[in-house]
Amino acid sequence: MEFGIAFANTLQFTERDGLVELARSAEAAGFDSLWTVEHVIYPDGYESEYPYDRSGKMAADASSPIPDPLIWLSFVAAATTTLRLGTGILILPQRNPLILAKEVATLDRLSGGRVELGVGVGWLREEFDALGVPFERRGARTDEWIEVMRALWSDDHVDFDGEFASFAGASVNPKPAGATVPITIGGHSTAAARRAGRLGDGFFPAKGDIAELVDIMRQTAADAGRDPAAITVSTGSAGVFGDDPAGAVEELAAKGVDRVIVPAFAFFTDTADTLAAFGERVIAPHR
Repeated sequence: MEFGIAFANTLQFTERDGLVELARSAEAAGFDSLWTVEHVIYPDGYESEYPYDRSGKMAADASSPIPDPLIWLSFVAAATTTLRLGTGILILPQRNPLILAKEVATLDRLSGGRVELGVGVGWLREEFDALGVPFERRGARTDEWIEVMRALWSDDHVDFDGEFASFAGASVNPKPAGATVPITIGGHSTAAARRAGRLGDGFFPAKGDIAELVDIMRQTAADAGRDPAAITVSTGSAGVFGDDPAGAVEELAAKGVDRVIVPAFAFFTDTADTLAAFGERVIAPHR
């Protein structure tokens, strides 16, 4: 079992000293990855429902800093040696896929192949509107952007003629350190589970019936002629902070989870010490 930290680019970890302490302490404690969140803007008076809080609103306000995930992760890469660099998630349909392919490949190359590109379709319509990107059909756009990026990472002189993007003879370099960059599909819907089965190297359901979602992902992968076991599942459980963390980890493993995700909020105070204690109590027994 691997262990990662989500919401990593928030709180005091938005600043250089805080992110370096978090990253180096997490690596020393045995965590394999950090995972960022993303919003380009915070729209005043938004009416879209935030799906991860009962209030329907983000636990933030207009002044809350959310650093760009790829730039923030580049600082993490420079401060660490083994920690994987995860976006959890990057809102893919808001991005230009050619520019993003360049940015991600560059970070992956310079970090020695440590990028985990987690992507999602987004929920905040007002943000899409401000960026001039259609909210409708964002799922189809996401699927096509994945295809575009993988084509550009794998070859030069790429021709592509899709519904949303069309180009000929395009080469993006540098290439990733490996053959490609792993793409994790984020989301808790049936559509997200099916997208992970069809297209993902990983699946990151942040809530919901995890066992059911993993089953949908695996069946979809099998139907597409892919190996379901090759798709890494990452999610969290409050139980890892309870009286029986080993039992909570084992319960997640029984549901098909490969990586336990814990929130950065748990390490807000005495970051280095609390990370080290978590490593000794929870991570070490499962290595």
